[in-house]
Amino acid sequence: MISSQTINKSNLNLHCGKIEAYKRNAYGISGKTENAFFRISVVQKGIFKIHLSLTEEFDEHSYAVISKPVGIDFSILDANGHLELKTEALTLEIKKDPFTTIFKDHDGNIINEDDHALGTSWLGEQVTTYKKLQEGERFIGLGEKTGPLDRKGTGYQNWNTDHFGYPPDSDPLYCTTPFYIGIHQGLSYGIYLDNSHKTHFNFGASNRRFSSFSADQGDMAYYFIHEESIEEIISSYTDLTGRMELPPIWSLGYQQCRYSYKPDKEVLSIAKFFREKEIPADVIVLDIHHMEQYKIFTWDGKDFPNPKQMIDKLEEMGFKVVVICDPGIKIEEGYDAYDSGTKEDVFIKYPDGEYYEGEVWPGWCHFPDFTKPTVRTWWQDKLKAYTDLGILGLWNDMNEIATWGQYLPDLMEFDYEGDKASTRKARNVYGMQMARSTYEGAKQNSPNKRVFNLTRAGFSGIQRYAAVWTGDNVADDEHMLLGVRLVNSLGLAGVAFSGYDIGGFAGDADSQLFARWISIGAFAPFFRGHSMINSRDSEPWAYGEEVEEISRNYINLRYKMMPYIYSAFYKAHEKGIPVARSLAIYHPHDEKIYHSLYENQYFFGPDIMVAPVASKVNLAKVYFPEGEWYDLFDDTFYRGNQEVIVECPIERLPVFVRASAIIPMQDKLENLSQNQNDCLHLHIYGGQEENRYEYYEDDGESFNHVSGEFYKRTIEFIPEKRQLLLHAKEGDYNSQYQKIQLFFHGFEGKINGKIQVNQQTIPLEKADFNFVDQISNFDPLPENERINLKVHDLPNAIFNMDDDKIEIKW
Repeated sequence: MISSQTINKSNLNLHCGKIEAYKRNAYGISGKTENAFFRISVVQKGIFKIHLSLTEEFDEHSYAVISKPVGIDFSILDANGHLELKTEALTLEIKKDPFTTIFKDHDGNIINEDDHALGTSWLGEQVTTYKKLQEGERFIGLGEKTGPLDRKGTGYQNWNTDHFGYPPDSDPLYCTTPFYIGIHQGLSYGIYLDNSHKTHFNFGASNRRFSSFSADQGDMAYYFIHEESIEEIISSYTDLTGRMELPPIWSLGYQQCRYSYKPDKEVLSIAKFFREKEIPADVIVLDIHHMEQYKIFTWDGKDFPNPKQMIDKLEEMGFKVVVICDPGIKIEEGYDAYDSGTKEDVFIKYPDGEYYEGEVWPGWCHFPDFTKPTVRTWWQDKLKAYTDLGILGLWNDMNEIATWGQYLPDLMEFDYEGDKASTRKARNVYGMQMARSTYEGAKQNSPNKRVFNLTRAGFSGIQRYAAVWTGDNVADDEHMLLGVRLVNSLGLAGVAFSGYDIGGFAGDADSQLFARWISIGAFAPFFRGHSMINSRDSEPWAYGEEVEEISRNYINLRYKMMPYIYSAFYKAHEKGIPVARSLAIYHPHDEKIYHSLYENQYFFGPDIMVAPVASKVNLAKVYFPEGEWYDLFDDTFYRGNQEVIVECPIERLPVFVRASAIIPMQDKLENLSQNQNDCLHLHIYGGQEENRYEYYEDDGESFNHVSGEFYKRTIEFIPEKRQLLLHAKEGDYNSQYQKIQLFFHGFEGKINGKIQVNQQTIPLEKADFNFVDQISNFDPLPENERINLKVHDLPNAIFNMDDDKIEIKW
């Protein structure tokens, strides 16, 4: 073991030094250098874990990583002053003197390498790994971070922080996900730093020699991931840290929140307005004023005398209720949460055993220690105050931990699963463990019912327990576009279910800003309008008739797209692929996508590309990456690899569809809990590339899909064969739709005379397959109820959802 004299011999850089000994084990190698100990694990064929410690006592606990090594075949070569660990996908070369690493692909190309002179080293307690900057290297990811898509030349720290009205260049914010992706010379890789202390990332800021990542204390433990695509890297990362459960489908609809709606009559009035105005919505969110003096698990007896009655009325109208959950438990005898919490010893303590006190909304409070298993059980019992009322929507706020003064003492003591830790180690995971406690507790209280859980703070792996929203933003264009980048970056860090407060939480949006924001928000995974106390009303009808109609149009479009959106969430659940996808996922080596004009563009699901623009802009430049594209609203055709100026008046957001896309849609409806659609609309877009699309549905509310109660169908478009093939369905669920109707876009002159359905030839004139251009410009005015699409509608091309196999040729 390294002596304390060696560890603390100076504050100068303490390098690992040369390798003195090593041995092979089942999953890799372990050994000793002059100044440290190391373990190298082959986790998967494309994932290696590098773990370095100053002592033989490695810290292996991780709240983030749930995957373990599975026994991948690998070889070891010891020659010429280095070790080489090799799988079929990845080679790790470890130089012996000093200990440094080089990662290579199967062709021997260098993907990533340590700076040989700096490697991994300690400055006091802080440990840092230095990586040589590769030619043309870019960096993306890190989750909820402001700044550009390409993070080259910038630096960030991870320290979960309550940051009201944060400026657009603020760092840190609420949520920590220390995972990034490096891109250069046709290669890409991911690095996840598995350390919950305050961490720092430098992507060549103030130097042009290295990038680096460091932790203020603890081991250097990181995972290196290499796959053939960015999509596969994200999928591998979420295999390590877990993937989201399928959410209740109602949580994907429009959610209306305000700080705060009260009394209960106002809540019901808001719901009634949505129905009377025929604006779809699924959720009313209750902020802190529904509680008695802001005390969690209580109801204000004056403003909410009968919450069960209110909730039942909302349910009849097709609305679910989401309630806010803050961690502060008011210090007040006679308050059940306080009395039981002190009795069961659930609160965070100082080292001398005294409970920590911090001031927040209810006054002076204690805070549950969610890193303690018995506290999570206690929290589950308290949550019955909501779940017994039928509430399955919970919103974890103020969980950084946020207190007045914003200065949480570092010396507080957390249980940390029985291995005591200070605030320095526990702060970044506190919000995640609160969200975990809320999710697991509500799920246990409501057997076979999906729970919607939202959080402000989190850590890598938070996607297993909650959606994330980007906190207390501001009503301006800069924040609107920043929110898009934050959500896209969260997706790159494995958080697929995320969003922002539409209209801005702080400040007053004007009509144009709200109109643009709600159109962009319709293409966000989490879709919620929210504004703070003492600001103007910010419901869709609060900005005049034109904005009301624009809002109605885009919310209607969101609901019509739900089959496409829900299938994208299934992909997130199965593979970890985000719903909102930065262009860098599919076009990582295209320089144009990183330009400030285009870095906000993103894919919503696999095939819809959104180009967010500011509220006062009527003309905007859009970049079309490689491929072919159609305007969603009028089918205008664009070739890729070009910049185009497009019109974008306030009622028209630039949205495009990839050629060869398959977009399932449905008729409009007022809420997702009472979906009465019986026809699935398949929109097929002409193109030269083959496309395999996986359509998915289930009941949207239970976990029956785990035992096979789902409907899944691969739909294949094969242009070369002039064929659309709907493969046999998988799963035991009977689709909610009875029939399928096809809509063809961009097929002018390509279907002539006849069509074959399951090898039966049908002349068009006999079958009444009339190709009629239904062209209707987007109209924001009240007399037009919805966005119309220019389509080639085959009114008789209707098939049963239960047909075993459908083959269409033309």
